[in-house]
Amino acid sequence: MTRPQGVGIGWRPEIAGFVGALPGLRFVEVVAESLAPDGPLPPGLAALRGRDVTVVPHGVRLSLGGAEPVDPARVTHLARVAELVDAPLVSEHIAFVRAGGLEAGHLLPLPRTREAVAAVTANVRRARAELPVPLALEPIAALFDWPDDELDEADFLTEILDATDAELLLDVANVYANARNRGQDPQALLDRLPLDRIAYVHVAGGAEHGGLYHDTHTDPVPTEVLELVGALCAGRRPPALLLERDGHYPAADVLRAELDALATVAGHPVVT
Repeated sequence: MTRPQGVGIGWRPEIAGFVGALPGLRFVEVVAESLAPDGPLPPGLAALRGRDVTVVPHGVRLSLGGAEPVDPARVTHLARVAELVDAPLVSEHIAFVRAGGLEAGHLLPLPRTREAVAAVTANVRRARAELPVPLALEPIAALFDWPDDELDEADFLTEILDATDAELLLDVANVYANARNRGQDPQALLDRLPLDRIAYVHVAGGAEHGGLYHDTHTDPVPTEVLELVGALCAGRRPPALLLERDGHYPAADVLRAELDALATVAGHPVVT
C-alpha cells in the first residue's frame, strides 16, 4: 500500500482511457460511493491497480459533520472499498449531507462552533474504529458562513484534527474560494492551516457567478490557484497533488497541459 506520491488525477469513467494512458501516473482518487464494495473494479481502474498505481477512495456521503451518528452501513462500504483497491488511506469531508432523514445531495458547511467540533470528532472516531486505513479530512468550499460561528476556519480545522488525530486533505482551490468570497487574503488563510498534517492536496478549477467564486471542478484551474500551490510547495512541498475534474472535460491535450502546469509549479515530475 504505497502512499499517494507525485501528481495524480481523479479517476472518472468518462476519462478512464485518458487516465490509463498517462505514462508517469502514480496515484488516482476515486469516488468511494461509485464502486461496488464487493467488486469487481471497473476495467480501467483494475488496469491501473495492475500497474501498481495507488488508488485513494474519496467519500462524499458519510456526513461526518452531521448531528446524527454516522451511518454504520456507509462506513462499512468505505472500509470495503478501501480493502478492494488496497488503499493506503481514505478521505472524506468536514461537512454534512443529511439531517432528520433527508439527503441534501450536496456537501453543506458546518457552523464553526465547538459543538460542531464535538459532533465531527465523535463521528470521525466512530468511522475510524471501522476503517482499516487512516482517514484524511477535507475542509469544503462554502458560499456562506453561519451567523453563530465561534471559530475561524483555521482554528476550526486545527481543533478537529487535534481531537481526532486525522490527516488533512488540503484543497487549495477551496482555500482560494473561501478566502476570496470572504474578501480575505488566500495566502494568509493558507499560512494558518495545519500544513504539517497534509496527506495529499486537491487542486481544481472554478468560476465566478453572481459575485461569488464557485468551486466547480468543471473549469480550468485559475492562475491564482496555481500560484497558491506554488507558494505552498515552496514552503513545504506535499507528497502528492491531485487534479480534480468532474465534468465538461476538455480535449486531451488541454488536460495534459493542466497536469503539466500543476507538476511544474509543484516541483513534481510530469505524468504525461
